[in-house]
Amino acid sequence: MTAGSLREDANAGWLVPHAWTDGGVVVQAAPNGAGVLHVAVALCVLNDTYREARDRGVDVAGVRVSARGEFDQETWQSTGVSYAVEVDSPSPATDVSALMAHVDSVAEIPRALRAGMTVERTHG
Repeated sequence: MTAGSLREDANAGWLVPHAWTDGGVVVQAAPNGAGVLHVAVALCVLNDTYREARDRGVDVAGVRVSARGEFDQETWQSTGVSYAVEVDSPSPATDVSALMAHVDSVAEIPRALRAGMTVERTHG
């Protein structure tokens, strides 16, 4: 997941319009359910990085987020998701570090996954 000054060429994945960046976001992921789960984490972190940076007055020129994880081959239970973030910013490194710690605490998808959840099929 890349945006702004760190955005990959659109041919490297698929281009998604994005409210926080003029050029949109390039998504690179496996075309399967696991890939979509990891994209959800990465996109949420990317979104929140831009949003929280704006609210904190931290300049962000670009963001790259990669998310990955594995699944138990017998139960298909996730063994967890990890993500890494690169931020291109002229702001002091301490401000960017504090921003990323804050984003980690408020990003909705990672928070929901950490808390656990139920998923159920409904009729209709």
